[in-house]
Amino acid sequence: MSFFFSKARPKSASDVVRATVDAVVRLDALGPNAATQGIKINEDISKQLALIKVMLAGDGESEPNPETVSILAQEIYNHDLLALLITLIARLEFEAKKDVVFIVNTLLRRQIGSRHPTVEYFSVREHLLATMIKGYDVPDIALNCGMMIRECARSEMLAKLILHHAAFWNFFTYVESTTFDTASDAFATFKDLLTKHKDIVAPFLDANYDAFFTRYNQLLMSSNYVTKRQSLKLLGELLLDRANFAVMTRYIASADHLKLLMNLLRDKSRNIQFEAFHVFKIFVANPNKVKPVADILAKNRDKLLTYLTNFHADKTDDDLFNDEKQFLIRQISDMPAPPSSQPSSSAATSASTVDMAPPPAEPAPAP
Repeated sequence: MSFFFSKARPKSASDVVRATVDAVVRLDALGPNAATQGIKINEDISKQLALIKVMLAGDGESEPNPETVSILAQEIYNHDLLALLITLIARLEFEAKKDVVFIVNTLLRRQIGSRHPTVEYFSVREHLLATMIKGYDVPDIALNCGMMIRECARSEMLAKLILHHAAFWNFFTYVESTTFDTASDAFATFKDLLTKHKDIVAPFLDANYDAFFTRYNQLLMSSNYVTKRQSLKLLGELLLDRANFAVMTRYIASADHLKLLMNLLRDKSRNIQFEAFHVFKIFVANPNKVKPVADILAKNRDKLLTYLTNFHADKTDDDLFNDEKQFLIRQISDMPAPPSSQPSSSAATSASTVDMAPPPAEPAPAP
């Protein structure tokens, strides 16, 4: 009679992976509208994913067994379970979605010697990277997919694949999502992709300069305050990064870019003005200004000096800002006055279209 009291044999890593794959395949076969059967299968998937999570991370009382983790990971790769889970994540239960993120990100961080097997797995399945990016289109999984993409972006290999994939350009839409959480999460991912691996970002920006900054300048003119402010701040970081020197040189040689920044200096938001100042200063500090840029600054010299003298004058305790402001005032003061006669060159004509209005009345800082 002792068999009545015997415990069920714990499932092996292989058993759990096979059971999960079987349940996910059954869910996929039902289609998205199979209510009753789908609920039962989803419960089974959630149970199996919870077991996988414990095998990977332990149960709080005991550490994961390295041999079990190794077998588990290999079974997951062999059965292409990550692809199945990522493809169907939108149809899983809330906790199961979180477990998928945990499993994917834990495996991405797994290292064997100098190898990262899950990075290698995704590197030959670029469509899965695109699938995760496009998860931002689905509010219920946007944040889940964002967490997985940011973990992928920690790898230089995967970050490069993402930057050069057509799906990357979707970020210019996602960061302006009307859903605040989605827009904020997408911008965090966008920033990681553009700042974590300088050796691959600089060549990418250089090779895609026109397409990238055409889209990026639209973010600087966004009607969404958060998008505009975050984009300005990130632009300053990108241009001031030594690795992006060639890109910065091209950007500040554009009279149109200078006009855009001068307009942003006069934005009704003090925070936008402040972020714009940190990009505008790069144009002024450049010792090798191209003629169209120099002409605009010279034509607007007096108004710029008046504006900058009064610009955020209440920031008396910000020594760095005040030093930079005084430096710009000196640089602009030392510029030659524009000729009194009407310029005839196309560059000068372009300069004549810019006029720096007096600074708007600045509202008091938010409490």
